[in-house]
Amino acid sequence: MAARPITDKDRAAVKRLHAEGKSRNDIARAIKRSPSTVSKIAGQFDPPLTFDRAPQVEAATRARTADLAARRAAFAERLQDIAEREADKMSAPTLYWEWGGKEHTYAEKLADEPTPADRRAIMSTIATAVDRSLKLVPPKDDGAAESRSVIGDLMAGLARDYAARHGGPPPEYEEPGGDADE
Repeated sequence: MAARPITDKDRAAVKRLHAEGKSRNDIARAIKRSPSTVSKIAGQFDPPLTFDRAPQVEAATRARTADLAARRAAFAERLQDIAEREADKMSAPTLYWEWGGKEHTYAEKLADEPTPADRRAIMSTIATAVDRSLKLVPPKDDGAAESRSVIGDLMAGLARDYAARHGGPPPEYEEPGGDADE
């Protein structure tokens, strides 16, 4: 069977659909021709029509990559928020309850802070949230100054927590095997 001849109507449709930004395969479906026929028609124009979509694909890929980076950063921030909320529970009053016994009674007790086992569970939650957050958006290597700042902030926070729970600052630390003359 002989191929159907290319008509002026086909040429006009290819030119119009190409100008609308349609792909070669979309044009082929629209005019009910093969993709190779559309390529042949496109090549007959002066200058030839091209279906090179690399710039659009590259731009779309850059946009998608940026969107995903923004989403990762936002999710990392949510994980940090979770870690901070959990850290607040470490020294917060905690309600413990039980239901049982042969009379099926309900009892509750408000503790000044969580039990050591609950504190370990809270610390595990904090560690997981911070770890995942850092994997989503690793910190920039700004050098030792930032590390010292973080450690200083941590130590200050621990000192404040100690003072709040014990009514005063922590005792000064003495190195083991200190000065024998004293």
